[in-house]
Amino acid sequence: MIKLNNRDYEWEVGLTVQRLLDKKSFTYPKLIIKINNVLVPSEEYASTIIKDGDDVKVIHLLAGG
Repeated sequence: MIKLNNRDYEWEVGLTVQRLLDKKSFTYPKLIIKINNVLVPSEEYASTIIKDGDDVKVIHLLAGG
């Protein structure tokens, strides 16, 4: 089990940041991803493995005016 934006979410072996984004349909153009409060660069989404028990934050940036 992982925490995704403060909610429990089923963990699976080999879960990457990119796979999680795809499964949850996060399609916003500007995302900030943190795992255990550590920023994950977008170029590392496909290679960053999420471990059982991790705290994952997916934040989408909005522009306003």
